[in-house]
Amino acid sequence: MTRIVITGATGFIGSNLASLYLRQGYEVFALVRPESQSRSILPVHENLRIIEGDLDHVLDCVASIRQAEGFLHLAWGGVNRDEIDSQEIQARNVAGSLDCVRAAHLLQCRVFMDAGSRVEYGRLEGIMEESAPCRPVNQYGKAKLEFYQKAVPLCEAFGISYYHLRFFSVYGWGDHPWSVISTLTRDLPRGRTVSLSPCRHQWNFMHIADAVQAVYELYRSGCEAGEVKNGIVNIAGSDTRPLRSFVEEIHEIAGYRGNLEYGTFVQAKEGALSVRPDITKLRQLTGGRWQEKVTFRRGIEEMIKKEEAKET
Repeated sequence: MTRIVITGATGFIGSNLASLYLRQGYEVFALVRPESQSRSILPVHENLRIIEGDLDHVLDCVASIRQAEGFLHLAWGGVNRDEIDSQEIQARNVAGSLDCVRAAHLLQCRVFMDAGSRVEYGRLEGIMEESAPCRPVNQYGKAKLEFYQKAVPLCEAFGISYYHLRFFSVYGWGDHPWSVISTLTRDLPRGRTVSLSPCRHQWNFMHIADAVQAVYELYRSGCEAGEVKNGIVNIAGSDTRPLRSFVEEIHEIAGYRGNLEYGTFVQAKEGALSVRPDITKLRQLTGGRWQEKVTFRRGIEEMIKKEEAKET
């Protein structure tokens, strides 16, 4: 049975990735912090192996796993507003992530993939292609970019194919309760008022099912490659438009219940940054095996139904 290691497996994307790999017949080793309060998020499966450890001690987990084909690194601390600009916390993230690459080498992994972020691009006008210059505006984005730049030569030296996955806005059931999609699909059907930014900037949403399938197909691409490959890949959907358009569509699906208050939400220091991802590379690398299947409307309808089911 093929083995895969996942850090951040109790997170939104990580738990969904673990479920997908288990369905595909993999043995999944999930690295979970000893003090984690989110273990219930992990899928229940006979081929799931929980390994206790954190980024500061990831190399200690190698002996328990022994060997794996791939390493999916999604764990990252300091993503809230209070810590996102902490140089100390972000530096620890980079150091621990580089240890993940070293662990992948010791485990004889063929592929290493990690969760980058759209914030690495920073204030970029126009289409966000992977080759575009990056100007991150916070320490989180700077640390993600720094890790990528240091991981490329390390993976090349180890002979590991490496994809740096720049996730944009992935949504779906189980996402953070404070995300804009979770807030709207929870509060509008209940007749509540939702405070928002002006929502004039361009945005892009991708359903979690499409996102994890894209990662899986990229992983297969990395395993099938005859030579070591590395590079950045945007993980995003094809639907880019003003954020207000998405918000109004959710309001319509919710039967126009609740109220929208534009311009009353206090944004992060970087302000409203438009995102226009190019996913040409994602399509090329997956060789047509990945196709977006969940429309925004369908994804929102499913979330609202699940929210309403909680009330009954």
